[in-house]
Amino acid sequence: MTSSSAITVHGYCILKNKKIFLYIDGASRGNPGPAGVGVLMLDESRKKIKEFYRYIGETTNNIAEYNALIYGLEEATKLNADEIVINLDSELVAKQLSGDYRVKDSFIKPLFEKALGILRGFGEFKIKHIDRSENKAADKLANKAINLKQTG
Repeated sequence: MTSSSAITVHGYCILKNKKIFLYIDGASRGNPGPAGVGVLMLDESRKKIKEFYRYIGETTNNIAEYNALIYGLEEATKLNADEIVINLDSELVAKQLSGDYRVKDSFIKPLFEKALGILRGFGEFKIKHIDRSENKAADKLANKAINLKQTG
């Protein structure tokens, strides 16, 4: 595996023709309730590029999951990665993105369409449904956002 070639522009590390691994999670306490998102970004050698969390107000867990996905994709777009691997523990979101499940919820549909629009901007993308135990870092960030009710 080759190392990433990167340059820094306005504080962002810009990757050229390389892969980013996203670990995303959305959390809601009460469903609906206070909600947050967490995203961990790794380069192709699995070194941390960036992590962030955001409190998103009162919403459902599924909407929080989609918001986490969108925030992660927007950040990956800024890094100019060619390929993205999205790791998430939400079976619903993974199956909706892969086309196995239809999106019926009127609140989720615009988030789904926005995520698909961003995904189309990457050369390649993969959606991987992973076990919660493999997504602890993103889960911790999402819960941190709820606990602090802020963005970091």
